[in-house]
Amino acid sequence: MRILFKIYYVLTLAVLYVFIGSGVADRALGNQKYDVDSYIVVDLHSKKILSAREINKKRQVASLTKIATAIVVLDWAKATGTDLGQNIIIPQSASAIGGPNQLKLRLGDQISIRDALYCSVLGSNNWTAEALAYHVGKDLLVRSGKNGDFVKEFVKHMNALANDHGSRYTKFVNPHGMDHQGKIPYSSASDVARLTIYAMGKAAFSFICSQTERKVSIVSIGSRQDFIVKNTNKILNIDGIDGVKTGLTSKAGPCLVVTAAKQPIVSELADGNKQVTPRRLVVVVLGASDRFGAARSLLLRGWEKFEGWNRRGRQIRDRVELLSMSKE
Repeated sequence: MRILFKIYYVLTLAVLYVFIGSGVADRALGNQKYDVDSYIVVDLHSKKILSAREINKKRQVASLTKIATAIVVLDWAKATGTDLGQNIIIPQSASAIGGPNQLKLRLGDQISIRDALYCSVLGSNNWTAEALAYHVGKDLLVRSGKNGDFVKEFVKHMNALANDHGSRYTKFVNPHGMDHQGKIPYSSASDVARLTIYAMGKAAFSFICSQTERKVSIVSIGSRQDFIVKNTNKILNIDGIDGVKTGLTSKAGPCLVVTAAKQPIVSELADGNKQVTPRRLVVVVLGASDRFGAARSLLLRGWEKFEGWNRRGRQIRDRVELLSMSKE
C-alpha cells in the first residue's frame, strides 16, 4: 500500500510539473539568494518602493549612464525639431575612451542619430555615445552663442536632467559611464530608477530599449556597411521584461535595469464606476554577482509584494515608502 502511494505521489508531481513547470521554476528562482551591492524595486506609476537595499549609496553604474545620454538626445531632438535620421560624425575624443569598440568604428565615420542611439542603448557602444554627446553638445553651445568643450556641455545637461527629476546622489562626468580614468562618475540605485521612470515615459526610448536587435549603417570613407547590433539584456522578453539597460566595468561590477508590465487591474467601485490600476515595475541592481538572475528574482518577488499591497488598499503610512521624483 505504501509503495502504491509513493507511485501515485510521484505521478502526481510529474503531471503538475507538465502543466505548471514554469511556475515552479519561477517560484524557486524567487527564493534564491543573490549577492547584490544595492538594488531597488519600485512601481513606476505610484512610485511605491517594494524592495530596497542601500538605494542611496553612491557608486559607479557603468553604462546605465547611457540612459541619461539617450534622454538628453531625445529631449534635444524634440525641442529642436531635429530628424533622428541626420548623420553625425565619430569625433577624435572617441579614441581616448578605452573599452571595446564592437563595430570597429574609426574617427570620421558617420552614423545616423537614430542608429547611434540603438548602438548606445542596445549594444552599449561607448564610441556612439561619445559621438551623440559631441554632436548635441556642439549644437547646444552654438544655439546659446557660447564657446566650450562640446562633450562637457552635453554632460552638464545630463546632470541638470538628473537633478530636475529628483536625483540627489548622481554626478555624471561623461556620456558613456567608463570610470577608469580622470574624475570618477557615480550614481545610486534610487537615482537610476528615477531616470528610468522618466525615460520609459518616452515612446522612442521605450521602443529602442525593447528591441532584441537592430540593423545599423556606418558610412566609412565613402562606403556603407550594415551591422546587426544585439541587445545585451539577456533576459529581455522573459517574465514580461521589455527593457532597459546593462552596465559593466571593473569598478561598477555587473549592473542592470529592467522594467516589466502586466495587464492593468480593473476594479468596480461602489458607485458602479470602474477603477483602472496600471502595473509596471522598475528593478535596478548594482554590483550583482548575477545581475540577470538577481533582477528576475527581485522582479518576481516585487510582483508578489505589489499584489499584496494592492489588496490591502495601497496604503502609504510614510513618505519614505515612495520614490520622490522632485528636487525637494
